[in-house]
Amino acid sequence: MKRMASAGKSLNARSTSTRSRKPVTTRRTFAVCVRNEGYEASLERNKIYVVLPDEDAERDGDVRVVDESGEDYLFSADRFVAIDVPSSVRASLLKAS
Repeated sequence: MKRMASAGKSLNARSTSTRSRKPVTTRRTFAVCVRNEGYEASLERNKIYVVLPDEDAERDGDVRVVDESGEDYLFSADRFVAIDVPSSVRASLLKAS
């Protein structure tokens, strides 16, 4: 069963879980949510999210982020701004996810 990002999701929005994917071995990055309209239940503005590499998503203008449940979902990349974090913050963020 696919989990929806929010009840008010539009038909053209993408938000699919890939819990069964193979573990990602490349370095994870981080992004801050700057727009959550239509996904208020799933995304918090100004929150830092773990971003998983996904070349297909990037080609489509999307980004794959890990939410509080530990599952990853696709959202439009324009909802996020990529950020660099110090190694101590990186370790803390990865432990929390």
